[in-house]
Formats: sequence, structure tokens, C-alpha cells
Amino acid sequence: MADVPMKLADEKKKEEKKEDPKSEEEEKEEPKKEPPTVPQEIRSNALLIDRAVSTLEPRFTLRVLRTLTALRKRLNSKVLAEAIEGVYPSSSPIRQSLVTWLPTRESDASMEVDNTAPSQPTPSPPRQNIEPVPEVEIYLRLLIIYHLLSDKSTYPKAVELIQQTVQKMQSLNRRSMDPIAAKVWYAVERTYELAGELAEARPLFLAAQRTASLRHDDETQASLINRLLRNYLHYNLYDQADKLVLKTTFPASAGNPQYARYHYFLGRIRAVQLNYSAAHANLQQAIRRAPPATTAPGFYQAVHKLSVVVELLMGDIPDRGIFRHPVLEKALIGYFEIVKAVRTGSLSQFQSTLSEHAALFEADKTYTLIVRLRQNVIKTGIRRLSLSYSRISLRDICVKLHLDSEEDAEYIVGKAIRDGVIDGHISHEQGWLECGAQKSGYGFEVSEVFMRRIQYCLELHNESVKAMRYPLNAHRKELDAAEAARQREQELLRQVGEDGGGSFDDEPGLGEGF
Repeated sequence: MADVPMKLADEKKKEEKKEDPKSEEEEKEEPKKEPPTVPQEIRSNALLIDRAVSTLEPRFTLRVLRTLTALRKRLNSKVLAEAIEGVYPSSSPIRQSLVTWLPTRESDASMEVDNTAPSQPTPSPPRQNIEPVPEVEIYLRLLIIYHLLSDKSTYPKAVELIQQTVQKMQSLNRRSMDPIAAKVWYAVERTYELAGELAEARPLFLAAQRTASLRHDDETQASLINRLLRNYLHYNLYDQADKLVLKTTFPASAGNPQYARYHYFLGRIRAVQLNYSAAHANLQQAIRRAPPATTAPGFYQAVHKLSVVVELLMGDIPDRGIFRHPVLEKALIGYFEIVKAVRTGSLSQFQSTLSEHAALFEADKTYTLIVRLRQNVIKTGIRRLSLSYSRISLRDICVKLHLDSEEDAEYIVGKAIRDGVIDGHISHEQGWLECGAQKSGYGFEVSEVFMRRIQYCLELHNESVKAMRYPLNAHRKELDAAEAARQREQELLRQVGEDGGGSFDDEPGLGEGF
């Protein structure tokens, strides 16, 4: 008997829907889920933090912290007060202390906040007779701090709150609070910076970083190292920043955002120390690990600004497509003019661009690095002149390159000849530069590039030969085979000697004739 094919459950449901058109109408009439309001979202986050502490699962806390960036933009005093009242019971002293930090402003009271309950059930707040865990209090303090930082008049109040929060967080000394502590330390840096007291936060960071390293708190340690590096670089303390990098080890388990900041700070340090190749490598790592350009446009622009300058200092020209990126197009206008001046070797264009965008470069802290490009512009101009003229006076070089004197032109041209930028010699008696033909058809730079490629190929071949592996004891098989062949040959010669050794003497009549 043939098997009867059975219909799947989903196919049956589809057929039932086709047969019953009323079910489709009922599905269409079902109302859509409304998003939770800000107080409800904060209360649900408090439940998740409580769950993370009770189950020892930090992933719930990380889920809450991922919503912090979007949530902080929707905060006001009314929303925070309602959230605190929903989380803590009315008789709780923590509730009273948190509410006192909230500023009362008419703008917050006049803001329209959707406090209507959604049609779908949302997570219920904690019971009124039980206070939540201390991590919830630190999380609410963090939200209040971000709200206080939205207005300049509340900066002093934010500094007081952040100092009290740090003391309370260190006195509690709970490992379940470490993910929230990493965010708190970022808020500490932001608060002191907006209040104009960033240098006073440095002792706090140093003490906290030492404690986090002893406790093996990787996330907090990564955040504090970045806070310290930014603090040092803000005051141009590059030596202290370099010593901090040498004395500490950045945690390998840190997230990509922390790694992106760390590589960016390393790139700035290496660029000031004239180590442009290492700075370029660090900046490329920062670009790869950074969030998308639309998510963090400020960081994306800062990294590319420094990367463009470092590439120019290395003697390379950045890709033109970078300056057409939607996020970078307006931010890199001044840098694009610098690139064009370096590429054409026009010192006048370089000086005019530098003076025009000096405020932008100083704000980006790339002015001192761009000033170093003057020698690159002069070298490019000398190279173009050497290709255009077979003989040119030092006076004309001084005029075309806008140099101060002929002595400066003579020194710069002599240095270019010594470095191999151009091929020629200076006639000091006549006061001109005689440019000789290039020894190779491609020029010095291209020949050097080819030589580096050839050396790389030869080193790769040598390393490949060294890395070759052969079967173990393979030569013994060859020796055994050769020994067996030699024995077979000797056996064959012995048989031939035994069979035909006396054949001539045994045959009649042959012995006498010979």
C-alpha cells in the first residue's frame, strides 16, 4: 500500500485561514504595540539590573547600558522623578535623596511626556516594600548626572553629585557593579571637563585604575586608561601619556569602542614622537574598530583628520575618495586644501591655506603636525623644478618656492640632493643648480619601491624554504631501496659468473683454435 503524504501544520493553518476570512479581519483589527514611555523603560531597566545581580548574569546589565545613549536624550526632571517614584517605595530614604538632586525648571514641566499606559502589558515595577539592589541606585544617579550636564547652570551640582557617587560606589565595592562603574568613570571625565576642572579628576583616575587592575576588572580598567590618556593629551603631556602606555597593559577582553579610542590616542602619541608608520598603523586600527560613521561622526572625523596628516608626513597622498564621504566632506575641507598644496609643491598655497584654517587646525590639535609638512612641500617643488629645468639659478628657486634667501635655497637643495630627492649638483661659483638626468627611467623613488618589493620577495622565498617540512625518516627508505638494488645487482653478477664462467672451455674444438 502506498504511503499517504502528511500535510505540515503550517500548511493546515494556511488552508484554515483561506477557508475562514474572518480570522484575517480579526488579525488586522488587532492594535499595534505602543512603545514604552521613558519612566516605564527606566523601571524595566531597573528590573533587569536586579535580575543580573540575583542570577549573576552580567549580560542583563550590558543590555541596559546599551540603551543609555538613546535614553539620555529623552530625560527631564519630570520623567526622572516619576521613574524614581516607581522604583523605590515612598518611605525609602534613597528615594528622597535622589529626588533632591533633580532641578525644577519650567521647561521640564512644560515638556510633553507621554505617560499613558500602553495597551500591552509591561514589566511591573518592584514591590513597594522591597528596595532594589544598590546597582539600581548608581544607575539612576548616572541618569541624573547626564540630565544635569544638559544645562550650564547645573554643572556645579553635577560635580557634587559625581563626587558623592564615586565615594558611594567605592565604599560598596561590589563586583556586580563593575559594568556600571565603567560608565560612571566616563561621566566623571565629562563632568569635570565641562566644569573646567579636568586636571582635578586625574588623581581619581589613577587611584581607580590601580584598584581596577588589582581586581582584574577589564572593562573599568580599559575605560580608565582611556580617561587618563585623554586627560594627558588634553594638556599636551605626551611624555606622561607615553609612560602610561609603557607601564600598563590594555585588557584584551575590552570592547571595540574602548579599543578604538586607545588606538586613536596611541596614534596621536606616535605622530608627535615622529614615529609616523606606527601612528598610521594605530589609526587604521582605530578606523576599523570604530562604530559606523553615522553612529559616531565626531570620532570618525577626528581619526580621519589625523590619519590624513600622518599619511602626508609619511610621503603618501591620501585617497581622494575619503574627501567625498558624506560624513567627512565638510569636516575635511581645510585638509583637502593642504593635500593639494603638498601634491603640487606650491609653498604659497600651503602658507595661505595654513593661515586661513589655522583656527580649525588648532582646535583639532593638528597644527604642529601640519607645520612639519613645509619641508615636504619644498621637496616636492624642488623635484618639479629639477624635472622642468636642466639648469636653474638659486635666485629663481628662491622666488618660485617663496623662500627667504638664497642661502636657505642652497641649504634645502643640498639636503634634497643628499637625500636622493633630485639628481644634480650645485655650482657655488655661478650660483645655480645643474640638474642631471635620472639614472633610471623611473626615478629614485620608484626604483627604491621596486627594490623593497624585490627584497620582500627574496625574504619570502627564503622563509618559505626554511619553513618546508619533509616526512620523518624519509631518507631511510631511499637508503634501504638503494641497498636492496645493490644486493640484487651483486646476486645477478654472481649468477652470471656461475652459469657462464667455463662455457668456452667446455665446447669441443674452440680451445685449440684460440
